[in-house]
Amino acid sequence: MPNSKTDINNNGGFSTDFIGANFEYPDGNYATRARICLEHADYIRGFIYFLATSPRVPENMRAEMQSWGPAKDEFLDTGNWPHQLYVREARRMISDYVMTEHNCRGVAKAEDPVALAAYTMDSHNCRRIVRNGHAENEGDVQVGGFPPYPIAYRSIVPKSRECENLLVPICLSATHIAYGSIRMEPVFMILGQSAATAAALALNAKTPVQMISYQQLRAQLLADEQVLEWREGN
Repeated sequence: MPNSKTDINNNGGFSTDFIGANFEYPDGNYATRARICLEHADYIRGFIYFLATSPRVPENMRAEMQSWGPAKDEFLDTGNWPHQLYVREARRMISDYVMTEHNCRGVAKAEDPVALAAYTMDSHNCRRIVRNGHAENEGDVQVGGFPPYPIAYRSIVPKSRECENLLVPICLSATHIAYGSIRMEPVFMILGQSAATAAALALNAKTPVQMISYQQLRAQLLADEQVLEWREGN
């Protein structure tokens, strides 16, 4: 990576992923979440320290690991370690439209798009189990090769009987596998713009977010130069 940095995220059977140690996070209170955050930091520090110092690790690998350290120009106020845990997925809404693998693959197509997503369906391992006397990681999925696909407006608004004035561009209605593709920051930025536009339309019309005119929303998004349908050469 640029500036003499590297990315060692989720690489190999044992990695910086603390597999299975995150299960309590979505429903945890502040104390539980703080404990989980500290446990993850301790795991990563211990993992890297082991690779750099343990005689059980080949000498050439130890020497290479000893040449690395935290980025000196990042997170200066927290000892060069991130000040918060990266939570890629926790609670998600269930709305009238759930984005699924079929959307990612183009088998199903949302008729009310408010953004496009394109990233690989990407899930890290979820647990480590023993099978036939061997440790196995379970849950890693990396499936890509599909073109950008639309995200439904209905997937970012709750069911009308549950809430009428809420838009959810981040924890939107999606399966685990589909969310692994949608959950990219540029997509969240686009969904945020779409949600703000929808909120303005709902306020102006004095109507629930589920009842705004999609055609009016679409026209405004297109006027703001959003891309809602993918064509080669877009």
